[in-house]
Amino acid sequence: MVRLAVLALGLCVWLPGLRTCYAGTEDEAVRLISASLRARTYPQALEMARSALRDWPGDVRLIVLEGMALEGLQHDDQALASFNRALRIAPKYVPALEAAAEIEYKEGNTAAIQHLEQLLVLRPQEQKAHAMLAVLARKRGDCAKAVEHFAQGRSAIAAQPDAEYSFGACLVKLKRAPEAVAVFQALLTAHPDYRRGRYALALTLSDLNRTPDAIETLRLLVEAREPDVTAMALTSAALESMGETPKAVALLREAIVREPGNVKLYLDFASLSFAHQSFQVGIDMINAGLSRSPDAAPLYLARGVLRVQLAEFDKADEDFNRAERLDPSQALGGVVRGLSQIQQNNLDQALVTVRQQVKNQPKDEFPYYVLAELLARQGAQPGTPEFAEALHAALEAVRLKPDFALARDVLSRLYQASGDTDHAIEQCRLALRDNPANDGAVYRLIRALQTRGRKEDAAEVPALLKRFTALRAEARRREAEEGKYRLVEAK
Repeated sequence: MVRLAVLALGLCVWLPGLRTCYAGTEDEAVRLISASLRARTYPQALEMARSALRDWPGDVRLIVLEGMALEGLQHDDQALASFNRALRIAPKYVPALEAAAEIEYKEGNTAAIQHLEQLLVLRPQEQKAHAMLAVLARKRGDCAKAVEHFAQGRSAIAAQPDAEYSFGACLVKLKRAPEAVAVFQALLTAHPDYRRGRYALALTLSDLNRTPDAIETLRLLVEAREPDVTAMALTSAALESMGETPKAVALLREAIVREPGNVKLYLDFASLSFAHQSFQVGIDMINAGLSRSPDAAPLYLARGVLRVQLAEFDKADEDFNRAERLDPSQALGGVVRGLSQIQQNNLDQALVTVRQQVKNQPKDEFPYYVLAELLARQGAQPGTPEFAEALHAALEAVRLKPDFALARDVLSRLYQASGDTDHAIEQCRLALRDNPANDGAVYRLIRALQTRGRKEDAAEVPALLKRFTALRAEARRREAEEGKYRLVEAK
């Protein structure tokens, strides 16, 4: 232990089997206990520390040694109490600051931050303290602070690939890609088998339009005896960005063969198919994915979007509805409807809860919206009391908050289900007025106009289809970018 070097003033050999040790002075006690700790005879060290503390209860060295013995015995809570007791006596005592911070850091206790910052005031070049503060800053989302400490703690993180990786990931988040490349390259030089670092370097190079370098970075994994599927998918995306679509498609097909249960691979293939207007090819591949993952909501959403391009609207409706039933976050529009915690098997209890919220908060639009959404998801049919309740709740939600897009979405669906096409169209247009990028509202407007069947409606549909296609393409591009970032950012 580094801290023992600060505490011990000499060395006393510990005799095995000796359970007590008389020390005539505090310094002798410190030497004997320190030697015992070095020998990892923690029970004896604890016994000696507590015996010495009866004679010298205010000696912070002895209190810290007691804490170290407790830490060695894996009694971290008691050890931390000892270190904090020492700090109350001597707030600037370095071994106590180090020891308390290490336990708090290990436990994810934010109190470590204060102790580490105090330690850096006393020892500004303490590499390990900088490294720990960097990791803690990153965990709380403060990449600017994390990068500052990572830079000052490079030697401490050099042997820790996860910490070095976090440094690079924060630089990516801060839009400092060239610096991130240097960090990831150093990481791979020291740890060539660290795959996450290789993915991150390739993605960062791609973002800098150094696509050939990105492909070369991944080659080791792609051409391995057991190819890495993630590297294959990333290389496929890089090839596509260079206009080498046939190679991109072939590599992605091979990845799917190697890992047929990977939903993301099918989505990547659907995106390629969408971009190149090979809609039926994409549908066929999604069908293959659904045969293995029948409850994968993203696959239904992707297939529905492809079916829209083939004017298979009834089938698209089925896919969109299925996706939303399986996972509300997969609704068109990409907005979690406030129901992501609600599963099919507890809708009844959710209804009881939200009805009570409506009573308790009659001027809050959100409970009304959730009530309407829940009833709609339960399949409330026109003409039933439940449908009337859903309609009333949705209307109340938009009355309280006229620009409440989610409520207008559910209201348009309810009107459409009841055959009130005019009002459904009105709600779709109002939703689009407040959010022109609402692809769900665009799609429902298309369907409502098709249902109403007027000549002017038919004339409007092609432009709306084009708008829907563009919005979905942008949504998928955004999802792909976010997916790349998550790959770099993920712990």
